[in-house]
Amino acid sequence: MRSAELLIDSLDRVREVVHGAVEGLSDEQLAWRADPQANSIAWLVWHLTRVQDDHIADVAGTGQVWAEGWADRFGLGLAVGDTGYGHRSDHVAQVRAGAELLAGYHDAVFERSRHYLDGLSDADLDRIVDERWDPPVSLGVRLVSVITEDNQHAGQAAFLRGLVERR
Repeated sequence: MRSAELLIDSLDRVREVVHGAVEGLSDEQLAWRADPQANSIAWLVWHLTRVQDDHIADVAGTGQVWAEGWADRFGLGLAVGDTGYGHRSDHVAQVRAGAELLAGYHDAVFERSRHYLDGLSDADLDRIVDERWDPPVSLGVRLVSVITEDNQHAGQAAFLRGLVERR
């Protein structure tokens, strides 16, 4: 198995969890928060997808899927470059979206990511993509960071689904 195939498989597993977390839930259930300061399923899925979209576009040197009509479809009133990093409670509450919209955006980002990753060689993963850190961040490290964050937030969304279904 090539490294690219492993990375694609990892993101595909995130996609499966995302679908499992949102499918069949109402907009109200997706926006439910366990506490006024907590994240909702909708925000978690939107955020993890925005991070993947932003970071893959950056390393691939392409535009974000978000800017190709998805920002308008969501209509959140947030800056196009907003990924949710540092959001306060009132920002989290702004992210309201249906399951179909959340899954559709995630699928579009997954396909863009898959296409990019499929063209990578193992040697490409050593390319430095961010020199602001010590040590500088390689493409491989950046991709693992994206997968790690996506997995954490997808798991949180799946956990919240369990809470929502037991209410």
